[in-house]
Amino acid sequence: MINNYLALSIVLFCLGILGVVSRRNVFVVFMAIELMLNAANLGFVAVSRLHVNMDGHVLALMVMAVAAAEAALALAVIILLHKHKGNLDTNIFSLLKG
Repeated sequence: MINNYLALSIVLFCLGILGVVSRRNVFVVFMAIELMLNAANLGFVAVSRLHVNMDGHVLALMVMAVAAAEAALALAVIILLHKHKGNLDTNIFSLLKG
């Protein structure tokens, strides 16, 4: 039973990696990163259920808290870059150098 959950977690994580590598839109890259975090959470919870403890659940909650903070900061940066440049291509992040 856990094999199904872990296989789903691996597939979702690979889809997230594919989304980060192949897309140029900032929103799509951001959603792919969130997909990768959720895939990791699924793996943590599945392994935690296998060993009948709550460690994976606690770790998943911590990852969710970090993802929420990351979402707030990333969306703020995206909005400011869109106001400044008018597009959301990933090449505009080269402006942040220096």
